[in-house]
Amino acid sequence: MRPVSERFLRTVRGSHQMVARARVVEAGQTGVNPVGVEIPILGGDVQADADADVRSTLELTTEGHGMWPDQAADLIAPYGNELFVERGIHYGNGATEWVSLGYFRIYSSEQDDAPSGPIRVSARDRMSGIVDGRLTAPRQFPVSMTFGAVVLALVGEIYPWAIVEWDDSTSSQPIGRQVIAEEDRYAILNDLVTSVGKIWWWDHRGVLVIRTPPSPSAPVWDVNHGQGGVLVSFGRRLTREGVYNAVVATGEAADTTTPVRAVVVDANPTSPTFWGGAFGKVPRFYSSPFITTASQARSAAASMLSKQLGLPYSVDYSVVPNPALEPYDPVRVIYPGRTEVHVNDRLTIPLTPTAAMPASTREQTTVLVGEV
Repeated sequence: MRPVSERFLRTVRGSHQMVARARVVEAGQTGVNPVGVEIPILGGDVQADADADVRSTLELTTEGHGMWPDQAADLIAPYGNELFVERGIHYGNGATEWVSLGYFRIYSSEQDDAPSGPIRVSARDRMSGIVDGRLTAPRQFPVSMTFGAVVLALVGEIYPWAIVEWDDSTSSQPIGRQVIAEEDRYAILNDLVTSVGKIWWWDHRGVLVIRTPPSPSAPVWDVNHGQGGVLVSFGRRLTREGVYNAVVATGEAADTTTPVRAVVVDANPTSPTFWGGAFGKVPRFYSSPFITTASQARSAAASMLSKQLGLPYSVDYSVVPNPALEPYDPVRVIYPGRTEVHVNDRLTIPLTPTAAMPASTREQTTVLVGEV
């Protein structure tokens, strides 16, 4: 969850004055108060998806009079400028608490009713630059190079000013095997992050964070009916499509080292996807040259599996918007007769006061993984 005050979390559950703002900023800034030019918001939203390569995208409608980008250097031209977007609450005492939704690279501007009609601006978070920035020639990384150094080298070629934050000392560990990156910059970086059991995204400060997935055991928000409740609508579904209950992780590369291997399964007998239960045995296979030890293979497999447990049962809900929520945040869903812990997979945060916030989740069963 993005950092907000307890007052914000209390106020969002009742009647309050919502505010939103967007600033066009030069690329390279970080933090929650960049220098830029504010533009009007007529509508739009920020969509965040835990499973997408580019985690967050922005659709924003602004005024058209005098705003159309005739020159490459104009504000909303798709040639380098970014949009910094916030949603917040204006309190009765005159104070405003803002929640940053992040930095977005402008990709397109469209105007159906020229020359003065509204302009729709589409933008994507900074991961889009990594996805777009394919390698023009293969890159070789030596055995002694650290995980952190590989990330800084590949990210720094696209964003020389980038700040990268790890949540532990993994960044200082050597990769342990010579690795060659071919063309896909994002793919090699994503493989590196996955191989050490992490997830990564550009956060609300414009910082590239590399983290262990958050534990679902401590929900950060209650989604409930009734007095003080935020639930607007609620739907649910069950499916086994795309669901697995084991991960086989191996470390393979073009050298003579015997590949390490680990098989991690859903070992919780009460889980609907229990490896020894009626669901059956549905493994997923993952290999990476960055996996060089058995413990690393176990860690990568366990992390991948823990993000999937509970997927057969998922919920689509709409709530009073809480812009502090993010993908992977665990929430407590409370409705008549049941209380369940779910993990947010997708969220849409509106930039207007009348729209609800739709979200999709998966129910999180108690995580208990084991090896076979």
